[in-house]
Amino acid sequence: MKFNTINSTAKAALLSLAIGLGTVACSRDYTAAYVYSVSNSTGQVSAFAVDYQSGVLTQISGSPFTSNLTNPTTVIAAPNGKTLYEIGGSYQANVEVFSIGSDGKLYGEATPSLYGQATYPTAAAIDSTGSYLYVTYTYQGGYTPVSPGRGGVTIFHINADGTLGTPSNVNLGNNPVAIAASAPTCTATPVIPSSGPATCIILGSGSATNNGFENSFVYVVDAEIASAKPTVLGFAENPANGGLTPTSATNMTTFQGVAAGVFPSAIAIDPTGKYVYVTDKQLNEIYGYQIANGTTGNLTPLVTSPFATGLYPVAITIEPRGKYVYVANYNSSTVSSYSLNLASGSLGASAGSGFTTTTGPTCVTVEPSLGIYLYTSDYLDASISGAELSPDTGQLSAVANSFFPTVSQPICLVAVANGAHAVQAIAP
Repeated sequence: MKFNTINSTAKAALLSLAIGLGTVACSRDYTAAYVYSVSNSTGQVSAFAVDYQSGVLTQISGSPFTSNLTNPTTVIAAPNGKTLYEIGGSYQANVEVFSIGSDGKLYGEATPSLYGQATYPTAAAIDSTGSYLYVTYTYQGGYTPVSPGRGGVTIFHINADGTLGTPSNVNLGNNPVAIAASAPTCTATPVIPSSGPATCIILGSGSATNNGFENSFVYVVDAEIASAKPTVLGFAENPANGGLTPTSATNMTTFQGVAAGVFPSAIAIDPTGKYVYVTDKQLNEIYGYQIANGTTGNLTPLVTSPFATGLYPVAITIEPRGKYVYVANYNSSTVSSYSLNLASGSLGASAGSGFTTTTGPTCVTVEPSLGIYLYTSDYLDASISGAELSPDTGQLSAVANSFFPTVSQPICLVAVANGAHAVQAIAP
Protein backbone atom coordinates (compact mmCIF):
# COMPACT_ATOMS: atom_id res chain seq x y z
CA MET A 1 0.00 0.00 0.00
CA LYS A 2 1.16 3.54 -0.57
CA PHE A 3 0.15 7.12 -0.22
CA ASN A 4 1.81 9.12 -2.97
CA THR A 5 0.80 12.47 -1.51
CA ILE A 6 2.24 11.86 1.95
CA ASN A 7 5.89 12.76 2.43
CA SER A 8 8.34 10.61 4.36
CA THR A 9 8.14 12.76 7.48
CA ALA A 10 4.36 12.45 7.60
CA LYS A 11 4.64 8.71 7.06
CA ALA A 12 7.02 8.37 9.97
CA ALA A 13 4.74 10.42 12.20
CA LEU A 14 1.69 8.33 11.34
CA LEU A 15 3.62 5.10 11.84
CA SER A 16 4.82 6.29 15.23
CA LEU A 17 1.27 7.16 16.26
CA ALA A 18 -0.01 3.80 15.08
CA ILE A 19 2.62 1.89 17.05
CA GLY A 20 1.84 3.95 20.13
CA LEU A 21 -1.82 2.95 19.89
CA GLY A 22 -1.05 -0.71 19.47
CA THR A 23 -1.82 -1.28 15.79
CA VAL A 24 0.23 -3.40 13.43
CA ALA A 25 1.87 -2.53 10.15
CA CYS A 26 -0.38 -2.62 7.09
CA SER A 27 -3.55 -2.92 9.15
CA ARG A 28 -6.29 -0.74 7.68
CA ASP A 29 -8.91 0.84 9.89
CA TYR A 30 -9.85 4.41 9.09
CA THR A 31 -12.32 4.75 12.00
CA ALA A 32 -10.89 6.65 14.94
CA ALA A 33 -14.12 6.88 16.89
CA TYR A 34 -17.90 6.77 16.74
CA VAL A 35 -20.30 9.68 17.28
CA TYR A 36 -23.89 9.22 18.44
CA SER A 37 -26.59 11.91 18.31
CA VAL A 38 -30.07 11.53 19.78
CA SER A 39 -33.34 13.07 18.56
CA ASN A 40 -35.45 14.97 21.06
CA SER A 41 -38.56 14.37 18.93
CA THR A 42 -38.29 10.67 17.97
CA GLY A 43 -35.72 9.23 20.37
CA GLN A 44 -33.77 7.76 17.44
CA VAL A 45 -29.98 7.60 17.66
CA SER A 46 -27.81 8.32 14.61
CA ALA A 47 -24.41 6.62 14.61
CA PHE A 48 -21.38 7.82 12.66
CA ALA A 49 -17.84 6.61 12.06
CA VAL A 50 -15.09 9.25 12.43
CA ASP A 51 -12.43 9.12 9.72
CA TYR A 52 -9.09 9.36 11.53
CA GLN A 53 -7.38 11.35 8.75
CA SER A 54 -10.07 13.97 8.15
CA GLY A 55 -12.67 13.87 10.93
CA VAL A 56 -15.40 13.35 8.31
CA LEU A 57 -18.49 11.55 9.63
CA THR A 58 -20.00 8.60 7.76
CA GLN A 59 -23.31 7.21 8.97
CA ILE A 60 -22.92 3.51 9.71
CA SER A 61 -25.17 0.71 8.46
CA GLY A 62 -28.47 0.46 10.35
CA SER A 63 -28.40 4.05 11.55
CA PRO A 64 -30.52 5.69 12.87
CA PHE A 65 -31.31 3.16 15.60
CA THR A 66 -34.76 2.98 17.21
CA SER A 67 -35.31 3.95 20.84
CA ASN A 68 -38.20 3.31 23.19
CA LEU A 69 -37.82 6.69 24.88
CA THR A 70 -39.92 9.79 24.43
CA ASN A 71 -38.36 13.25 24.54
CA PRO A 72 -34.74 12.26 25.29
CA THR A 73 -32.73 14.99 26.97
CA THR A 74 -29.17 13.70 26.83
CA VAL A 75 -26.90 10.81 25.93
CA ILE A 76 -23.73 9.59 27.64
CA ALA A 77 -21.25 6.76 27.10
CA ALA A 78 -19.36 4.55 29.52
CA PRO A 79 -15.64 5.40 29.79
CA ASN A 80 -14.73 2.04 28.20
CA GLY A 81 -16.76 2.93 25.10
CA LYS A 82 -18.83 -0.26 25.26
CA THR A 83 -22.19 1.07 26.45
CA LEU A 84 -24.40 4.02 25.54
CA TYR A 85 -27.03 5.46 27.87
CA GLU A 86 -29.92 7.52 26.50
CA ILE A 87 -31.83 9.48 29.13
CA GLY A 88 -35.32 10.78 28.50
CA GLY A 89 -39.00 10.85 29.31
CA SER A 90 -41.25 13.52 30.76
CA TYR A 91 -43.79 12.29 33.29
CA GLN A 92 -41.89 9.00 33.62
CA ALA A 93 -38.13 9.31 33.40
CA ASN A 94 -36.14 6.39 31.95
CA VAL A 95 -32.68 5.34 30.87
CA GLU A 96 -32.30 3.21 27.75
CA VAL A 97 -29.16 1.08 27.62
CA PHE A 98 -27.41 0.18 24.35
CA SER A 99 -24.40 -2.05 23.87
CA ILE A 100 -21.93 -0.64 21.34
CA GLY A 101 -20.73 -3.26 18.89
CA SER A 102 -17.20 -3.46 17.52
CA ASP A 103 -18.65 -2.02 14.30
CA GLY A 104 -20.27 0.91 16.10
CA LYS A 105 -23.80 -0.46 15.82
CA LEU A 106 -26.17 -0.23 18.79
CA TYR A 107 -27.88 -3.17 20.44
CA GLY A 108 -30.69 -2.57 22.96
CA GLU A 109 -30.24 -4.01 26.44
CA ALA A 110 -32.86 -2.63 28.82
CA THR A 111 -34.92 0.43 29.70
CA PRO A 112 -34.95 0.82 33.50
CA SER A 113 -37.07 3.50 35.13
CA LEU A 114 -35.51 6.07 37.38
CA TYR A 115 -36.00 5.94 41.11
CA GLY A 116 -39.59 6.29 42.35
CA GLN A 117 -41.63 8.77 40.38
CA ALA A 118 -38.82 10.98 39.14
CA THR A 119 -39.81 13.05 36.13
CA TYR A 120 -38.18 15.31 33.56
CA PRO A 121 -34.53 14.19 33.64
CA THR A 122 -32.07 16.95 32.79
CA ALA A 123 -28.47 15.69 32.73
CA ALA A 124 -26.20 12.71 33.39
CA ALA A 125 -22.65 11.92 34.47
CA ILE A 126 -20.56 8.76 34.95
CA ASP A 127 -17.77 8.60 37.52
CA SER A 128 -14.17 8.17 36.37
CA THR A 129 -14.12 4.43 37.14
CA GLY A 130 -17.23 3.75 35.06
CA SER A 131 -18.95 2.28 38.12
CA TYR A 132 -21.87 4.67 38.65
CA LEU A 133 -24.32 6.62 36.50
CA TYR A 134 -25.80 9.80 37.99
CA VAL A 135 -28.96 11.34 36.51
CA THR A 136 -30.47 14.63 37.64
CA TYR A 137 -34.22 15.13 37.34
CA THR A 138 -36.51 18.12 37.76
CA TYR A 139 -39.33 16.86 39.96
CA GLN A 140 -39.68 14.42 42.81
CA GLY A 141 -42.90 12.42 43.09
CA GLY A 142 -45.94 14.65 43.53
CA TYR A 143 -44.47 17.65 41.73
CA THR A 144 -45.23 18.65 38.13
CA PRO A 145 -44.80 21.69 35.87
CA VAL A 146 -48.24 22.79 37.08
CA SER A 147 -47.26 22.27 40.72
CA PRO A 148 -43.46 22.65 40.67
CA GLY A 149 -41.26 21.46 43.48
CA ARG A 150 -37.94 19.89 44.21
CA GLY A 151 -35.82 17.58 42.08
CA GLY A 152 -33.01 15.15 42.76
CA VAL A 153 -30.32 12.84 41.46
CA THR A 154 -30.67 9.12 40.81
CA ILE A 155 -27.66 6.83 41.32
CA PHE A 156 -27.29 3.63 39.28
CA HIS A 157 -24.57 1.03 39.76
CA ILE A 158 -23.16 0.05 36.37
CA ASN A 159 -22.77 -3.72 36.09
CA ALA A 160 -19.83 -5.39 34.34
CA ASP A 161 -21.93 -5.87 31.18
CA GLY A 162 -23.02 -2.21 31.15
CA THR A 163 -26.54 -2.84 32.42
CA LEU A 164 -27.79 -0.88 35.41
CA GLY A 165 -28.53 -2.03 38.93
CA THR A 166 -31.32 -0.96 41.27
CA PRO A 167 -31.09 2.82 41.73
CA SER A 168 -30.92 4.92 44.86
CA ASN A 169 -31.76 8.59 45.22
CA VAL A 170 -30.62 11.92 46.68
CA ASN A 171 -33.18 14.72 47.00
CA LEU A 172 -32.06 18.16 45.90
CA GLY A 173 -33.44 21.68 45.57
CA ASN A 174 -35.45 23.14 42.73
CA ASN A 175 -34.41 22.61 39.14
CA PRO A 176 -31.10 20.70 39.05
CA VAL A 177 -29.89 21.27 35.48
CA ALA A 178 -26.38 19.83 35.19
CA ILE A 179 -24.07 17.31 36.85
CA ALA A 180 -20.42 16.29 36.54
CA ALA A 181 -18.16 13.78 38.27
CA SER A 182 -14.50 14.54 38.87
CA ALA A 183 -11.47 12.37 38.44
CA PRO A 184 -9.76 11.86 41.80
CA THR A 185 -8.42 15.25 42.92
CA CYS A 186 -4.83 15.81 41.85
CA THR A 187 -2.67 16.92 44.80
CA ALA A 188 0.49 17.07 42.69
CA THR A 189 1.40 19.10 39.63
CA PRO A 190 -0.37 17.40 36.69
CA VAL A 191 1.70 15.92 33.88
CA ILE A 192 0.41 17.08 30.48
CA PRO A 193 1.61 14.81 27.64
CA SER A 194 1.77 15.85 24.00
CA SER A 195 -1.12 13.49 23.35
CA GLY A 196 -3.49 11.51 25.50
CA PRO A 197 -5.06 12.50 28.83
CA ALA A 198 -3.40 14.48 31.58
CA THR A 199 -2.09 12.43 34.50
CA CYS A 200 -1.32 13.14 38.12
CA ILE A 201 2.05 11.88 39.36
CA ILE A 202 4.16 12.79 42.38
CA LEU A 203 7.68 12.47 41.02
CA GLY A 204 10.16 10.96 43.43
CA SER A 205 7.60 10.28 46.13
CA GLY A 206 8.13 6.54 46.00
CA SER A 207 4.43 6.06 46.59
CA ALA A 208 2.54 3.63 44.37
CA THR A 209 -0.74 3.84 46.28
CA ASN A 210 -2.49 6.80 44.75
CA ASN A 211 0.03 8.70 42.61
CA GLY A 212 -1.13 11.95 44.17
CA PHE A 213 -4.85 11.31 43.74
CA GLU A 214 -7.37 11.91 46.47
CA ASN A 215 -11.16 11.65 46.67
CA SER A 216 -13.58 11.87 43.76
CA PHE A 217 -16.41 14.38 43.86
CA VAL A 218 -19.75 14.98 42.14
CA TYR A 219 -21.08 18.48 41.52
CA VAL A 220 -24.68 19.39 40.72
CA VAL A 221 -25.79 22.74 39.31
CA ASP A 222 -29.11 23.65 40.93
CA ALA A 223 -30.78 26.56 39.16
CA GLU A 224 -33.17 27.37 42.05
CA ILE A 225 -34.68 30.11 39.92
CA ALA A 226 -37.87 30.66 41.91
CA SER A 227 -36.86 30.42 45.55
CA ALA A 228 -33.12 31.03 45.89
CA LYS A 229 -29.92 31.87 44.09
CA PRO A 230 -28.48 29.37 41.61
CA THR A 231 -25.81 27.24 43.20
CA VAL A 232 -23.30 24.41 42.76
CA LEU A 233 -23.76 21.62 45.29
CA GLY A 234 -20.72 19.45 46.05
CA PHE A 235 -20.67 15.81 47.13
CA ALA A 236 -17.96 13.29 47.95
CA GLU A 237 -18.48 10.00 46.12
CA ASN A 238 -18.46 6.76 48.09
CA PRO A 239 -16.50 4.35 45.84
CA ALA A 240 -18.19 1.35 47.48
CA ASN A 241 -21.77 2.23 46.51
CA GLY A 242 -21.73 5.53 44.61
CA GLY A 243 -23.41 7.31 47.50
CA LEU A 244 -23.12 11.08 47.74
CA THR A 245 -22.09 12.82 50.97
CA PRO A 246 -22.41 16.62 50.97
CA THR A 247 -19.16 18.53 51.27
CA SER A 248 -18.82 20.89 54.24
CA ALA A 249 -19.68 23.85 52.00
CA THR A 250 -22.97 22.29 50.85
CA ASN A 251 -26.03 22.94 53.01
CA MET A 252 -28.66 20.28 52.37
CA THR A 253 -31.27 22.12 54.45
CA THR A 254 -31.26 25.20 52.24
CA PHE A 255 -29.77 23.36 49.22
CA GLN A 256 -27.08 25.99 48.83
CA GLY A 257 -23.40 25.63 47.98
CA VAL A 258 -21.33 28.09 45.99
CA ALA A 259 -23.04 30.78 43.91
CA ALA A 260 -23.50 29.99 40.20
CA GLY A 261 -24.55 33.14 38.38
CA VAL A 262 -28.11 33.91 37.29
CA PHE A 263 -29.19 31.11 34.91
CA PRO A 264 -26.61 28.28 34.91
CA SER A 265 -26.84 25.74 32.12
CA ALA A 266 -23.91 23.28 31.97
CA ILE A 267 -20.89 22.08 33.92
CA ALA A 268 -17.49 20.50 33.19
CA ILE A 269 -14.50 19.38 35.26
CA ASP A 270 -10.94 19.34 33.96
CA PRO A 271 -9.33 15.86 33.59
CA THR A 272 -7.02 16.32 36.62
CA GLY A 273 -9.95 17.03 38.94
CA LYS A 274 -8.71 20.49 39.95
CA TYR A 275 -11.20 22.90 38.36
CA VAL A 276 -14.95 23.18 37.75
CA TYR A 277 -16.54 25.39 35.08
CA VAL A 278 -20.22 26.38 34.86
CA THR A 279 -21.85 28.26 31.97
CA ASP A 280 -24.52 30.92 32.49
CA LYS A 281 -26.83 31.21 29.50
CA GLN A 282 -28.37 34.51 30.55
CA LEU A 283 -25.18 36.41 31.37
CA ASN A 284 -23.16 34.72 28.57
CA GLU A 285 -20.35 33.81 30.94
CA ILE A 286 -18.36 30.91 32.38
CA TYR A 287 -17.80 30.71 36.12
CA GLY A 288 -14.64 28.94 37.24
CA TYR A 289 -13.92 27.27 40.58
CA GLN A 290 -10.97 25.45 42.15
CA ILE A 291 -11.58 22.15 43.92
CA ALA A 292 -9.92 22.13 47.33
CA ASN A 293 -7.02 19.68 47.44
CA GLY A 294 -7.10 16.85 49.93
CA THR A 295 -10.48 15.55 51.03
CA THR A 296 -12.92 18.48 51.35
CA GLY A 297 -13.97 18.98 47.73
CA ASN A 298 -15.14 22.51 48.51
CA LEU A 299 -15.16 24.99 45.64
CA THR A 300 -13.45 28.39 45.62
CA PRO A 301 -14.33 30.85 42.83
CA LEU A 302 -11.37 31.74 40.62
CA VAL A 303 -10.29 35.37 41.00
CA THR A 304 -10.10 35.67 37.20
CA SER A 305 -13.67 34.40 36.74
CA PRO A 306 -16.10 34.94 35.01
CA PHE A 307 -15.08 34.50 31.37
CA ALA A 308 -17.12 35.81 28.41
CA THR A 309 -18.83 33.40 25.98
CA GLY A 310 -21.01 33.72 22.90
CA LEU A 311 -24.76 34.16 23.11
CA TYR A 312 -26.70 31.67 25.26
CA PRO A 313 -24.04 29.08 26.16
CA VAL A 314 -25.72 25.73 26.79
CA ALA A 315 -22.93 23.13 26.70
CA ILE A 316 -19.27 22.90 27.71
CA THR A 317 -16.54 20.30 27.30
CA ILE A 318 -12.81 19.98 27.95
CA GLU A 319 -10.66 18.06 25.47
CA PRO A 320 -8.91 14.90 26.80
CA ARG A 321 -5.52 16.49 27.52
CA GLY A 322 -7.12 19.22 29.59
CA LYS A 323 -5.50 22.05 27.64
CA TYR A 324 -8.55 23.58 25.93
CA VAL A 325 -12.18 24.30 26.84
CA TYR A 326 -15.01 24.57 24.31
CA VAL A 327 -18.47 26.08 24.79
CA ALA A 328 -21.47 25.71 22.46
CA ASN A 329 -23.45 28.95 22.14
CA TYR A 330 -27.03 28.25 21.05
CA ASN A 331 -28.16 31.72 19.95
CA SER A 332 -24.97 32.77 18.20
CA SER A 333 -24.43 29.31 16.61
CA THR A 334 -20.76 29.29 17.55
CA VAL A 335 -18.24 27.35 19.62
CA SER A 336 -16.04 29.48 21.86
CA SER A 337 -12.49 28.20 22.44
CA TYR A 338 -10.31 28.76 25.49
CA SER A 339 -6.87 27.73 26.67
CA LEU A 340 -6.84 26.32 30.20
CA ASN A 341 -4.00 27.31 32.54
CA LEU A 342 -3.64 24.29 34.81
CA ALA A 343 -1.57 26.27 37.29
CA SER A 344 -4.36 28.76 37.97
CA GLY A 345 -7.50 27.48 36.24
CA SER A 346 -7.80 30.70 34.22
CA LEU A 347 -9.25 30.56 30.72
CA GLY A 348 -7.74 32.50 27.84
CA ALA A 349 -9.23 32.99 24.40
CA SER A 350 -7.65 30.65 21.84
CA ALA A 351 -6.52 31.78 18.42
CA GLY A 352 -9.45 31.96 16.01
CA SER A 353 -11.97 31.67 18.85
CA GLY A 354 -15.57 31.63 17.58
CA PHE A 355 -15.99 28.61 15.27
CA THR A 356 -19.33 28.83 13.44
CA THR A 357 -21.75 25.87 13.52
CA THR A 358 -25.11 25.48 11.86
CA THR A 359 -28.10 26.80 13.80
CA GLY A 360 -28.75 26.03 17.45
CA PRO A 361 -25.87 23.91 18.82
CA THR A 362 -27.01 22.02 21.92
CA CYS A 363 -24.10 19.74 22.87
CA VAL A 364 -20.37 19.67 22.17
CA THR A 365 -18.00 16.70 22.31
CA VAL A 366 -14.38 15.89 21.45
CA GLU A 367 -13.67 12.33 20.31
CA PRO A 368 -11.38 10.65 22.88
CA SER A 369 -9.28 8.53 20.51
CA LEU A 370 -7.12 11.16 18.84
CA GLY A 371 -8.53 14.11 20.75
CA ILE A 372 -8.45 16.44 17.73
CA TYR A 373 -11.99 16.32 16.30
CA LEU A 374 -14.87 18.26 17.84
CA TYR A 375 -18.58 17.94 17.04
CA THR A 376 -21.78 19.78 17.95
CA SER A 377 -25.40 18.65 17.68
CA ASP A 378 -27.28 21.43 15.89
CA TYR A 379 -30.89 21.30 17.02
CA LEU A 380 -32.52 23.70 14.56
CA ASP A 381 -30.76 22.36 11.49
CA ALA A 382 -30.86 18.58 12.14
CA SER A 383 -27.14 18.37 11.58
CA ILE A 384 -23.76 17.86 13.20
CA SER A 385 -20.98 20.40 12.79
CA GLY A 386 -17.43 19.07 12.75
CA ALA A 387 -14.14 20.83 13.47
CA GLU A 388 -10.48 19.91 13.86
CA LEU A 389 -8.69 21.46 16.81
CA SER A 390 -5.03 22.41 16.78
CA PRO A 391 -3.16 20.60 19.58
CA ASP A 392 -0.81 23.60 19.76
CA THR A 393 -3.30 26.47 19.90
CA GLY A 394 -6.77 24.99 20.38
CA GLN A 395 -7.96 26.79 17.27
CA LEU A 396 -10.87 25.18 15.42
CA SER A 397 -11.17 24.74 11.67
CA ALA A 398 -14.05 23.05 9.86
CA VAL A 399 -13.54 19.46 8.74
CA ALA A 400 -14.23 18.59 5.12
CA ASN A 401 -17.89 18.20 4.15
CA SER A 402 -19.10 19.65 7.41
CA PHE A 403 -22.08 19.75 8.12
CA PHE A 404 -23.47 16.21 8.48
CA PRO A 405 -27.22 15.42 8.39
CA THR A 406 -28.52 13.58 11.45
CA VAL A 407 -31.79 12.82 13.27
CA SER A 408 -34.40 15.54 13.68
CA GLN A 409 -33.95 17.94 16.60
CA PRO A 410 -30.65 16.46 17.83
CA ILE A 411 -30.67 17.37 21.51
CA CYS A 412 -27.24 15.97 22.34
CA LEU A 413 -24.35 13.83 21.10
CA VAL A 414 -21.40 11.87 22.45
CA ALA A 415 -18.23 10.31 21.02
CA VAL A 416 -16.49 7.05 21.93
CA ALA A 417 -13.12 5.68 20.86
CA ASN A 418 -12.95 2.81 18.37
CA GLY A 419 -10.93 0.58 20.67
CA ALA A 420 -7.30 0.13 19.61
CA HIS A 421 -8.14 0.55 15.93
CA ALA A 422 -7.84 4.29 15.68
CA VAL A 423 -5.29 4.62 12.92
CA GLN A 424 -3.74 3.02 9.86
CA ALA A 425 -0.15 1.93 10.07
CA ILE A 426 1.90 2.81 7.00
CA ALA A 427 4.72 0.56 5.86
CA PRO A 428 7.48 1.79 3.54
